Amino acid sequence: MTATLFSLTFAVAAPFWALMILLPRWSWTARIIASPLIVLPVVAIYALLVLPAFGDVLPAVASPTLAGVRDLLGTSDGAAAGWAHMIAFDLFVGRWAWLDSRERGVPALVMAPVLVLTILLGPLGLAAYLVVRTRWRPPTAATGPQHLG
Repeated sequence: MTATLFSLTFAVAAPFWALMILLPRWSWTARIIASPLIVLPVVAIYALLVLPAFGDVLPAVASPTLAGVRDLLGTSDGAAAGWAHMIAFDLFVGRWAWLDSRERGVPALVMAPVLVLTILLGPLGLAAYLVVRTRWRPPTAATGPQHLG
């Protein structure tokens, strides 16, 4: 079952990545990616892997040591859970970057490699987007600040 859940983890996230990278201007992409619930399938897989081993997982994460985390992740169940953890957070970060980039007007051709980097090496993709987003400012209100008086 662990191998199946491991294989399903990216499979359930991939359609959302495909929408953001390959169909960024499609109206349904914006509707679908707007929901933070897109990560729930991966979260469900993570829960299926972690909850049965919660007694072993909690001490390892509550008071982490290198050896304890190595031992936890050094099993098939631990590696699959770690993978689901990474995929869920990478997708959430990718979703945030995609939504933020749309508000700022970052071109889709700039975002595609950033999103691929986020899929492959999550934190480096986040760092790349944090650099990219400095080049595009968020839109300002068309009428400026309103003064009451």
